[in-house]
Amino acid sequence: QVQLVESGGGLVQTGESLRLSCLASGGTFSTYAMGWYRQAPGKQRELVAGISSGGSTNYADSVKGRFTISRDNAKNTVYLQMNNLKPEDTAVYYCNADTRSRKGWTTFGDVYWGQGTQVTVSS
Repeated sequence: QVQLVESGGGLVQTGESLRLSCLASGGTFSTYAMGWYRQAPGKQRELVAGISSGGSTNYADSVKGRFTISRDNAKNTVYLQMNNLKPEDTAVYYCNADTRSRKGWTTFGDVYWGQGTQVTVSS
């Protein structure tokens, strides 16, 4: 199985930056698609950014141009650099790993989640 541990959350003011880190253990990190999700009070959990095993990325429209997802396979770590933070970014941020693969009719692997890290942006 895979274990994910997020870090780097905290309290910042509007316009400031944070970098979240997610350390993965227990598998072959370089083969996993990784992502960052967030859930604000009263809202559904949403995808913030994703990165494939090949390094392609995608972002929610609300964070494009401000957030950058990256991965360091040598460190089994995925990062989320968050710049120009806004109060609307306040949420619990969760790291996600998708280890799933398919061979024939059989799907292998699972989806894993970290414990979450709180990001609060004050206005």
